Amino acid sequence: MTVARRFLNCTSGAAAAEMALILPLAVLMLFTTLEAGHWMYAQHQVVKGLRDGARYAARQSFDDVNCRGGSPTISNSVIDATREITRTGQLSGGNPRVAGWDAADITVTATCPVSAEAQTGIFDAGEPAPQVNVSTTTAYNSLFNGLGVITDSVNLVGEQQAVVMGI
Repeated sequence: MTVARRFLNCTSGAAAAEMALILPLAVLMLFTTLEAGHWMYAQHQVVKGLRDGARYAARQSFDDVNCRGGSPTISNSVIDATREITRTGQLSGGNPRVAGWDAADITVTATCPVSAEAQTGIFDAGEPAPQVNVSTTTAYNSLFNGLGVITDSVNLVGEQQAVVMGI
């Protein structure tokens, strides 16, 4: 009876037992926080790239991006350069802002306003200024291969628009 009473009153392993119970939850919270921070950083890089790409495409001439004849046209050289600026921040030879982000994941299109007021100045009164749309959907490369929290099935998505200035 005294051995059982001594055993029940012994607290020498209480801290180790509590640590064993709390450690898995603490590690899960740590990895979740790091993974969420990495996802937010990657999403920010995608949005930043799309903004740079739209800004670059909006500063092209009306010969390259226009609404002549009522349908939008955009030259292939502008599309390729916009994709590269969006993805790497450079016209050629840069590293992707986000690992695994390919130029094929980036869509560059132009749209023409259905109705626009007659413009004066840099816009021709008979031709409305086109709008450039840059968008992407790319797979998120998980920092810790998910560990059951954020898997590689999560995508980074973004879209940006800018009106062409015809500079």
